[in-house]
Amino acid sequence: MKKLFLAGALAFFVGVSAQSGYPKLGFHLGIPVGDAGDIYSFNVGVDAAYLWNVAPNFDLGVATGYSHYLVKSDFSDFIDGLGLIPIAATGKYTVAPNFFLGADLGYGLFTNEGADGGFYYQPKIGYESGKTEFYLGYKGVSNDGSIGSVNVGINFKL
Repeated sequence: MKKLFLAGALAFFVGVSAQSGYPKLGFHLGIPVGDAGDIYSFNVGVDAAYLWNVAPNFDLGVATGYSHYLVKSDFSDFIDGLGLIPIAATGKYTVAPNFFLGADLGYGLFTNEGADGGFYYQPKIGYESGKTEFYLGYKGVSNDGSIGSVNVGINFKL
């Protein structure tokens, strides 16, 4: 099932790249919070998105990437790090010159064997300077429990 979702996301990105819009690539660093903070020490990942301007000050598109939660040394004998691939819709609203609010909503696939995915969400607030975006956000996945992290990130419009 995970391979089907990944293949669909890849086909979608290839199909939309021929239309007008703009891609973004970036990376993020984060601190796991809540129950995840007890087991994981750090979160690092890459982000990719493709957005279209659908209204004044509002962009809508698709997003994916990869996040890895690094396990604390106390648990490294029992648990591996946790990988996450989001497949999401993304939105960005410019509230003032250079400042925006955004959100990603979709499904988060955990890459660890036997791990289920769940509802993926990432609200964020940011500053945009030319083709560079800086943001602060909360990345979470919920399914009979949750994992989350507070992240800072940077994206580059291509």
